[in-house]
Amino acid sequence: MKSGTIAQVGIPAAIIGIVVMMVVPLPTLLLDLLLAFNIGFSVLILLVSLRVTRPLDFSIFPALILIATLFRLSLNIATTRLVLLDGFAGKVIEAFGHFVVGGSIVVGLVIFVILMVIQFVVITNGAGRVAEVAARFTLDAMPGKQMAVDADLNSGLIDENEARQRRKDVAAEADFYGAMDGASKFVKGDAIAAVIITLINLIGGFVIGMVQKGMGASEAIEAYSLMSVGDGLVSQIPALLLSVATGLIVTRATTENDMGTDLLNQFGRQRQAVQIAGGAVLFLGLVPGLPKLPFLLIGGGLLLLATRLPKPEDLAAAAEAEEVEELPTTPQKDSPLAIAQDMRVEPLELELAYDLIDLVDAAAGGDLLDRVRALRRKLAQEIGIVVPLVRTRDNLDLPPRHYAIRVHGVEVARGQAPAGMILAIGDDLDQLPGTPTTEPVFGLAAKWVPAELREHVALANSTVVDRSSVITTHMAEVVRVHAAQLLGREDVKMLVDMVRQSHPVVVDELTPAPLSLGEVQRTLQALLNERVCIRDLVRIFEAMSMRAKQSPDAEGLVEAARTALGPAIAAGHAVDGRLSVITFDPILEQRMLESLRTSDSGSFLMLDPMTAEGLAVETARVVAAAEGAGDPPVLVCAQPLRLSVRRLLEQAAPRTPVLSYSELGGQLTLVTSGVVNVAEVTAA
Repeated sequence: MKSGTIAQVGIPAAIIGIVVMMVVPLPTLLLDLLLAFNIGFSVLILLVSLRVTRPLDFSIFPALILIATLFRLSLNIATTRLVLLDGFAGKVIEAFGHFVVGGSIVVGLVIFVILMVIQFVVITNGAGRVAEVAARFTLDAMPGKQMAVDADLNSGLIDENEARQRRKDVAAEADFYGAMDGASKFVKGDAIAAVIITLINLIGGFVIGMVQKGMGASEAIEAYSLMSVGDGLVSQIPALLLSVATGLIVTRATTENDMGTDLLNQFGRQRQAVQIAGGAVLFLGLVPGLPKLPFLLIGGGLLLLATRLPKPEDLAAAAEAEEVEELPTTPQKDSPLAIAQDMRVEPLELELAYDLIDLVDAAAGGDLLDRVRALRRKLAQEIGIVVPLVRTRDNLDLPPRHYAIRVHGVEVARGQAPAGMILAIGDDLDQLPGTPTTEPVFGLAAKWVPAELREHVALANSTVVDRSSVITTHMAEVVRVHAAQLLGREDVKMLVDMVRQSHPVVVDELTPAPLSLGEVQRTLQALLNERVCIRDLVRIFEAMSMRAKQSPDAEGLVEAARTALGPAIAAGHAVDGRLSVITFDPILEQRMLESLRTSDSGSFLMLDPMTAEGLAVETARVVAAAEGAGDPPVLVCAQPLRLSVRRLLEQAAPRTPVLSYSELGGQLTLVTSGVVNVAEVTAA
C-alpha cells in the first residue's frame, strides 16, 4: 500500500478502530498483539524523541500523545472486560501478573504505585510545567523573533525565501509549544485514569469472584487481583515511556545534533570535572565501613575516562580551527557569484576615491563606517524609517579627493574630502590658507585648510568640521531628501507588522481593506517627500483609515495624516516655542481658492503663467527676507491650497515648509514674519 493511501485511509481507519475497541470484545490473541504493539509503539516514540535535533522535527508529537493515550485507554477497557468476565486476558497480562511481580499481589501493587509516583509526581508534573512555561515564553518572544527576521531581511543578511521560512518556523514553534501545553494534560489524565481503572478492576474482580462465582476471599484475590495488577503494569509501562518522551521533547534545546551526540560532546569537554568526580568517588571508597570494590572500580573508571578526554587547550584550538573553516570565503573576482554581487543595485551607496580609503581604515584611525552606522540610528529616530545599509566601496573612476553618494544606482550627490585637511565654515576666511569651497548641504562659504591649523581656525570664530563629518552630514541630507525613494514595499510591510503587534485593530481597519499596502506606501512616501517624520504610525494609520472610508484619494490621505500630526509638524519648525509664519493676503488667498481645480493627477491652481510666476517669486522674496532676519519661517495657508502651493514653490523656495492652519495647534506662539500681498504679486 502506498504511503499516500495509508495516510488518507489507513490512519483514520485505525483511529476509528481504537474507538470501536472500547465497545467490541476482543479475542485474547488479538489483545496480546495489541498490547505488544502498544509497548513497541511507545519505545519507538521515545527513540524518535531522543534522535530529533529540534522539537519542530517532531511537530506531530502533541497529536500523537492524544492518539497513544486513547489507544492505551481502549486497551484498558478491553482487558478489564476480559478480566472481569473470564478471569483471563491473554498471555501478556498473565506474564506480567506472575513472572514480573513473582505472583505476589503485594509486590505487584507496590511496583505499580512506584511507577505511578515516578510518572505522575516526577515526570508528568515536571513536563507539564516546562511545557506551560515554554508556551508562554514562546508566545511572548514571537513578536521579537518576527522583528529580528525582518531586520535580517532588510539588512540583506537573508533573502526573501529564507525570511519566509523563518517566519513560518517561528509561527510553527509557537503553535507547537501551545499544543504541548495542552497535550501534557493528556499524559497527566492518563496517569490518573490508570489508578482508577486498576482500583475498579481490583474491587470489581473481588466482588464478582465472591458474589457471582461463590469463591472465597483468598481465591477471588488470587484469581482476579494478579490479573488486574498485571493489566495495570502492562498499561503503565508504555504510559511511563510516553511521559519520558514528553519530558524530552519539551526540555530539548534546538541544536545541530541528537541528544546522545550532544550528551557525549558536552561531557567530553569537561575533562577536569570528570577527574574531580573520579577522585571524589575513590575517596568514598577509602571511608571506613563503605564497600571498597564498587567505589574503587567506578572512581578508577572515571579517572581512566578523563585521560582519554581532550585537554582544554586542544578544545580551544579545535574550536578556533572550526571557526576559521566556517568563515565565508570571498568569491573569486571573476566567479559568477562575485559578478552577480557587483551587478546588484544597492538602495544606498557611498563611493570613495582611492585617496580617501583611509577614512574607512580603522588601523589608520578612520571612523567613517562607525559614523555611518550611528547616522542610520539617528535618521531612524528623525524620519521614522529604517535606513538601508550603506554599501561603502572604492571607485577608481572618481577624481582624487572626491566621494559620491548613490541612491538605487543613480549618483545624487558628490563632494570632496581631501586628505590632511579640515573644513572651515565662516564669514571671514580670507586670512586662512587653503582651498575655497562651498559647504555641500547648506551652500555656505567654506575653505579646506590644513589640519594642523585647527586651533587657528577656532580662534578665527569659524566652525571646524573634519572630513568624516562632512561626508556623514552630506549623506544625512541626501537620505532626508530621498527618504521616499528609500522606503520600499518590504519596509512598509515591516512597519505595518510592527504596528500590528501593539495596535492590531488599527492595522486591521487599514489594510488590506480599504487600502492596499501599495497605497499605504504611497501615502508614507508623500509625507517623507515633505520631510514629515512618520514615527507616529499609529496616529497616521488611524487618520488614513478614517479618511479612506470617505475616499481613498492620495491627496486626501496625505492631508488627513498631516492634520493628525499637525502639532508635531509645527513644533518641529518652532524655536523656543515661537513659530515664525508667512501668510497670504486674504484677497490673494481668496483668489487662489477660486482658481483651485482638481484633476486625476491631483489639485492645482488655475492661474495664468505670469501670475503663477509672480506668486512664486514674491513668496520666495518674503521668505528670504524673513530668513535674513534670523527666523526660518513656514508658509501657512488654507488646507485646500496647501498641496498646490507647495508644488508651486518647489523651484522658487524648495526648503520652505508649507503648513495649513489646521496643523498649527494651540501650543505655539505665532509670530508673523511677512505677508504675500496681491499688489506685489501683480507687479512681479
